[in-house]
Amino acid sequence: MSQTVASFILSRLTEWGVKRVFGYPGDGINGLMGAWHEHEDELEFIQCRHEEIAAFASSAEAKVTGDVSVCMATSGPGAIHLLNGLYDAKLDHQPVVAIVGQQARTALGGSYQQEVDLTTLFKDVAHEYVHVCMAPQQARQLIDRAIRIAKAERTVTCVIVPNDIQESPWEEPSREHGMMFSSVGYSAPRVLPHDEDLRRAADVLNAGSKVAMLVGQGARDATDDVIQVAEVLGAGIAKALNGRYVVPDDLPYVTGSIGLLGTKPTDHMMENCDTLLMVGSSFPYSEWLPKPGQARAVQIDVDGKMIGIRYPMEVNLVGDSSETLKALLPLLERKEDRSWREDIEGEVDRWWRILGERAQQSANPLNPQLLFHELSSRLPDNAILTSDSGSATNWWARHLKMRRGMTSALSGTLASMCPAVPYALGAKFAFPDRPVIACIGDGAFQMLGINAMIDLQRYTERWQNKQTIVLVLHNDDLNQVTWEQRVMSGDPKLEVSQVLPDFPYARYAELIGAKGIRVDEPGQVAQAWDEAFAHDGLTLIEAITDPEVPPLPPHIRFEQATGLAKALMKGEPAGPEIVKESFKGKLQEFITR
Repeated sequence: MSQTVASFILSRLTEWGVKRVFGYPGDGINGLMGAWHEHEDELEFIQCRHEEIAAFASSAEAKVTGDVSVCMATSGPGAIHLLNGLYDAKLDHQPVVAIVGQQARTALGGSYQQEVDLTTLFKDVAHEYVHVCMAPQQARQLIDRAIRIAKAERTVTCVIVPNDIQESPWEEPSREHGMMFSSVGYSAPRVLPHDEDLRRAADVLNAGSKVAMLVGQGARDATDDVIQVAEVLGAGIAKALNGRYVVPDDLPYVTGSIGLLGTKPTDHMMENCDTLLMVGSSFPYSEWLPKPGQARAVQIDVDGKMIGIRYPMEVNLVGDSSETLKALLPLLERKEDRSWREDIEGEVDRWWRILGERAQQSANPLNPQLLFHELSSRLPDNAILTSDSGSATNWWARHLKMRRGMTSALSGTLASMCPAVPYALGAKFAFPDRPVIACIGDGAFQMLGINAMIDLQRYTERWQNKQTIVLVLHNDDLNQVTWEQRVMSGDPKLEVSQVLPDFPYARYAELIGAKGIRVDEPGQVAQAWDEAFAHDGLTLIEAITDPEVPPLPPHIRFEQATGLAKALMKGEPAGPEIVKESFKGKLQEFITR
């Protein structure tokens, strides 16, 4: 019996080093599913509860490994469900390949069941490469190019395979006009700026007396290089959220995250620096960078499209972060005056003490900051940390001290709800020997986390390290949007849109065979984490938190204060609690020295 196109596609993925495919079956990919019987020993199909979970898990696998990941879905609705997770990968520059089914070629154009114009559907999210396999001889080059382009461009690509093609006999391309002969393999190039550009960048950095560095995930392989440059320049280092793991937080001059979810020392550094060095980051919010004209600036990025778009850069260096910093380092002059560095270290030390004291402040019933404060000191050395998008991200970004060997992931540019638990699934398959901790709000957990928990529990027994912990902040409120309504729009909480149905999260975890822990008193928090880390399996901690503890920005801008004042004057139902909690949080900044 001859090999089918579907069987060839699966073996080609294996040749490229792909070990697993996240997906969900359907008749649009029956040929691919049937071919798996021949490839189960070399390529695993990870069945997820929803195609969106599969796409998020692929995005996470790419984020934590730096290598290509593959997801799969059937035609029509299955393909549509992939989109959100694929956009997450695309916007965070991750190499993910989507393989989707389609109706038979003869049915296309006939308003057939589940017929969707998939090329148009994926044309934005996979615009670097999206193609339909129209003939068996075409399959080889489509798979090869999809994977190679995903790797080279660090982006999403898509191959659409009609179901009649999947079941057709595989044919080698013949040696004639119009045929393509592709091959497996990709090695990333060495990308390095010209010497003249490196010297210009060094001149800018050497001239400054107050240098600030901002690093992102593009510097993931340049940790030691970033640290060496910061030591020579006497610089502080701030981090974009996707680059939280690039440099450890236990270095005294690492100021932490930047932006609305960032830290006070980062804001202080950006407000007062005279020179900025951005490395591997496309942090988009210019209002949190130095004022235009305040600082001379140098940017390093391997993607020339992302250069010079966030701040008026004096020198743009297109190059790999590690290679470029290594080449730049011998040209830099050590700054003997360390007063700027000492100022930064003082701000960082004070900030960690402020956060510790804020975490101990009372709330009704639990201060969410306490959950993250107690977690931070208990993090295993090689932990993988995932976060959802929401108010939980504020505490995740500020209170958790990343150490060397840890990895983190969240939906950075898309800032989508729901990835934290699917991310945990992708991370555990990528690194089955490492513990994973996912932090999520109750809104996102109800939306998709409930289903992804089933997947985590299903596969737990096969992982070498079975420890996965999911923290759910239970406050019955879509909390981040509630605060955005108050602060950005000046509107009080709209209860019909913001209040969630109550749900017994810990009991649900027990129902599916995981360990559930419910916490509703401050004295229970430390014990809950100890109990979770002692459990060899999946654990869910349900923490009953106070929704009125404000996710305070590094400093409150006039328009934010005005917006909140308007919300209070319009009859915000939680007004007294908001004023009390906001006052306690900001007061800590003034009394901590």
